[in-house]
Amino acid sequence: MRYLVLTDIHANLEALEACLSDAAARGYQRALVLGDLVGYGADPNDVIARVRALDPLAIVRGNHDKVACGLEPAEGFNAVARSAARWTFDVLTPEYRAWLAALPQGPHAVDTLVEICHGSPFDEDAYIFDELDALRALKAAVRPLCLFGHTHYPATFELSDGAFDSIGPAVTAESFITLEDGSRYLVNPGSVGQPRDGDPRAAYAIVDVEDQRVELFRVFYDVEKAQTKVVKAGLPDVLAQRLGVGR
Repeated sequence: MRYLVLTDIHANLEALEACLSDAAARGYQRALVLGDLVGYGADPNDVIARVRALDPLAIVRGNHDKVACGLEPAEGFNAVARSAARWTFDVLTPEYRAWLAALPQGPHAVDTLVEICHGSPFDEDAYIFDELDALRALKAAVRPLCLFGHTHYPATFELSDGAFDSIGPAVTAESFITLEDGSRYLVNPGSVGQPRDGDPRAAYAIVDVEDQRVELFRVFYDVEKAQTKVVKAGLPDVLAQRLGVGR
């Protein structure tokens, strides 16, 4: 089984389509979606429609999904995020708003190897930035490989025989992680629609269960088109600007 892993799409249809096209050429069977389909970008309805058409094997909600559908208030959001959430709520169709509200909370065990969450396996809204956060998450995980998102920053943490290691984002378009028996892994593939590691390329992953491997990819997409849509929609200009710099 090969799983396509998507997270933090954030209503960026151009980035999503680029990832799906690239992944189709590489081959996969089912999709796993780690939340935050909407928020920030200009195409929430189209992104939801595209994700639903994938018929994901597993999907969990993100914090922007909860706020944009009215499930939770935007109290913890900054002014830009609040503005985008209000805009998204207004433009979402009633059907898609209800669909977002019904998305399950993570973590979710997919099979004997993989589990998924948005923030962390101990709290769906918690951020995993440093080694202390990662160690807590690895101890809370119930599967050898836990896939997470939320930070928009590609990262891999490995725990094996008491030894702990962390790996930041690769500079190449492709990188691979071989999963060793007896080790535990925490992997963030990076954001599809709004990377924040200084690389504007869209990010996604494929997990090959049989080969025990995580494949990480970065893909160029039409950033200018996505930026133009954000500006024309009346969303804050900074949301368009940050797409160009990956911050």
